[in-house]
Amino acid sequence: MSSPSKGWMVVERKEDTGSPLAMTEEAAHNHHVVTKCLDPEGTKAYLHLADGSPPLEARSFGADTSVSGEVVFNTGMVGYPEALTDPSYRGQILVLTYPLVGNYGVPDQSIIDGHGLPKYFESNGIHIAGLVVSSYSWEHSHWAAQQSLAKWLSDNGIPGLYGVDTRALTKKIREFGALLGRIEVNPRADLPQSMPTDKFEDPNKRNLVAEVSTKTVQIYGKGNTPSIVAYDCGMKFNIIRYFVETHKVQLTVVPFDYNLEANPENIEWQGLFLSNGPGDPAMCPDTVKSIQYALSLDPPRPIFGICLGNQLLSLAAGAKTYKLKYGNRGMNQPCIDLRTGRCYITPQNHGFAVDSDSLPPMWKPLFMNANDLSNEGIIHTNKPFFSVQFHPEASGGPTDTAFLFQKFVGHVRSIPQPIVLQDGLAYKRKIYKRVLLVGSGGLSIGQAGEFDYSGSQCIKALKEEGIEVVLINPNIATVQTGQEKDDYSQGADRVYFLPIQPSIVMDVIRKENPDGIIVSMGGQTALNVGVELWKTGQLQKEGVEVLGTQIDVIEATEDREIFSEKLKEINETIALSYSATNIDEALDIAKNKIGYPVLVRAAFALGGLGSGFAANDDEMRALAAKAFACSNQIIIDQDLRGWKELEYEVVRDSSDNCITVCNMENFDPLGVHTGDSIVVAPSQTLTNREYFMLRKTALKVVRHLGIVGECNIQYALNPVSE
Repeated sequence: MSSPSKGWMVVERKEDTGSPLAMTEEAAHNHHVVTKCLDPEGTKAYLHLADGSPPLEARSFGADTSVSGEVVFNTGMVGYPEALTDPSYRGQILVLTYPLVGNYGVPDQSIIDGHGLPKYFESNGIHIAGLVVSSYSWEHSHWAAQQSLAKWLSDNGIPGLYGVDTRALTKKIREFGALLGRIEVNPRADLPQSMPTDKFEDPNKRNLVAEVSTKTVQIYGKGNTPSIVAYDCGMKFNIIRYFVETHKVQLTVVPFDYNLEANPENIEWQGLFLSNGPGDPAMCPDTVKSIQYALSLDPPRPIFGICLGNQLLSLAAGAKTYKLKYGNRGMNQPCIDLRTGRCYITPQNHGFAVDSDSLPPMWKPLFMNANDLSNEGIIHTNKPFFSVQFHPEASGGPTDTAFLFQKFVGHVRSIPQPIVLQDGLAYKRKIYKRVLLVGSGGLSIGQAGEFDYSGSQCIKALKEEGIEVVLINPNIATVQTGQEKDDYSQGADRVYFLPIQPSIVMDVIRKENPDGIIVSMGGQTALNVGVELWKTGQLQKEGVEVLGTQIDVIEATEDREIFSEKLKEINETIALSYSATNIDEALDIAKNKIGYPVLVRAAFALGGLGSGFAANDDEMRALAAKAFACSNQIIIDQDLRGWKELEYEVVRDSSDNCITVCNMENFDPLGVHTGDSIVVAPSQTLTNREYFMLRKTALKVVRHLGIVGECNIQYALNPVSE
């Protein structure tokens, strides 16, 4: 038995007895019988909690130092470089709930943007006191990685622990509230199991804002107009980028205690911004005093606050703040816009909140947290003053609420802002009594099982709405066609075990007289039937409405040329791709429009039928003939073999609420068909910038096309650049 590589054990057994046989180092390296074993690395360490519970044993992957802090958790799946450099985490021991951390390493800190700021970070240094994760990836994989997370932490004197059950720890924090903690790395043998209380330090008793705020006045975007003053209470760099790059303003950043009324630097300003920051807002009386001065000006000058800025504006207006039980930190906090009822997915990082009931007259709550109903923003009823508790600038997280920057800058520029009204569609719901669901038809074993699942969920949702469901699907080996359900109400009312063909579907329609038909839950087979019945006018003749994604949208997604034109309308691109209806046309496209090698595949086909790569005219002829046997149209695509292949599952409703349910990363690069590969969900090697760049594009495309329901959008991502 030997250990040729980190964390692996190789065992060989004699064929006759099965007993272990000692192996050489070289043989162990080349042997195929391997057993993964836990081989802990790093120094022994403990996480002590102030509640007196037994310490949590772990291993260190950061600096060999011991620290105290407030133990908080973050639910983000990506973005640890951004989180660790967020000044709002000052003095806190951060627990990342995502189970595997360090996959994509840490980018180069010396790369700066056009404003002299580090491109990939939110401040000039790490602000957390310590980091706690479940599993640490000792090997990282990303083109931009300059070092490992372990080395970054060690170089900055920050301890990191792995091997902790972060799920159990998070549940404890949620149940008992935020706890003080202490990390002990390489502890003494005589260290007591219960840490003395004087060893725990509460960072909230310090003026954390004073520790992270700038000490000098700094100007970004000099010469731009208008001029906005920003109070730096721990401001993230991406806020600066939004103001200067996106909205072209001159941003004058001042220390948190700058006296705006005295204005010793004689700053000319037309708007006031209040940044995020750590700790208790009550620690910033000088900031509150300056905000009160700004509120008293006549005519009023626009004010906008984020995170701590929301609390500071509330205190200046006369409201109260309080400490949350465990805070809201992560990238998926749902916030309801109280003007429209729409819910946004927001990134957050705060431990204090505004008491909405204490708001004085003329002030109203603007947003509300859908989880704990805490305040997520305030607004003045007739003056341009507003703030939000979440982070519209994200980094990390989604930028779904970045429009608030535009609203604020619009106020500063004296541009009338549009009236925001609730969508009346919710009051115009059409009543459906009976719906026909078209299934996926006959499939090979192991093929397209997701359509069975989506169809089953569709039936369940329709039944919950009191709608009678008729299902056509000849595949008896599916969940959706099964009648042996614990709750009969969740199954279809009638099932037709008939082929998914246009004429047969029309026979069922004439017999059942449904109000609507759903073709978007049965994969390519159902889509093809729906398109044909619509284009021939048969559905319209019978008065059957297509529910969910409309046929013209389905055609736009299926026809590569229409799809390409649609993407051009929103400044998005796809790989070079053309369709052909004969071999001569296909040869011309491959040789003169794209260039060999190319990917050839049949249009409107399931499971990659008729697909392959062609490197010359002869291979092109052979592949085209094969593809035309499956479809009357083939698609010729640019060869992107070796690129990362990723997918996002997106759901959108008729009121334009749109979310990404999950994303996936293929284990193999492009060139290996998904059906022959392994898909990992969620993605493992995307940074925050990449993850949310693709998410933003997915939402943008789905909304522009007008998809209603669920869809899958696939990407090819260059493995050596953004």
